[in-house]
Amino acid sequence: MEKPVRKRGRPRVLDRDVGLDIAARLFWERGYEGTSIADLTKAMGINPPTLYSMFGSKEELYRQALDLGVARGNSRRSKILQSSLPVYEALSLYLYDIADGDTQPDKPRGCMVSTAVLQHAEENASVARMTAALRETSIQTLKARFDRAVEEGELPARTDTDTLARFYGAIIQGMSAQACDGACNALLKRLIDIALTAWPGKRRTAAENSD
Repeated sequence: MEKPVRKRGRPRVLDRDVGLDIAARLFWERGYEGTSIADLTKAMGINPPTLYSMFGSKEELYRQALDLGVARGNSRRSKILQSSLPVYEALSLYLYDIADGDTQPDKPRGCMVSTAVLQHAEENASVARMTAALRETSIQTLKARFDRAVEEGELPARTDTDTLARFYGAIIQGMSAQACDGACNALLKRLIDIALTAWPGKRRTAAENSD
């Protein structure tokens, strides 16, 4: 008597958002070049054809994972910068929030964007440009807030807001690098406190404004 032929099961169906979450964590932990297609498919429990059909390519998957990570962090931080808080207080809260994000106990260290793809193989130049563009966007967001501070009299009229934004952008990148090297949350916040002593404008808080 012949044994019945077993039918091959259907490929696993992966929820797209779940897949992006898994990919984002892997890319965050290992970097773009340190994460292979084999790593991604193993973590997601799918095969390479399924990954390509869902996300197009490794680079496109990385872009979508970055967008997901940026959207999660930037929503809260944008509200801080765009609020009616005095600019010095808003900047302080913004930087402290980034320090918290860099040192979450249940997440990879550092920031997925701040120190991503700084050194890369030639074939990954487009990925490096992508991450550099995201960092530039963050700097321009800070510059826009500082421009507003100039208009509202919280910064001197001749303040070089672009260089000031790049200074605090460098602090943000440095915190990510140091967090990856093991710096704790308290240490990063002490670094922020020192960086804030370079603030060239008024150092008022909402509580002081209400007095």
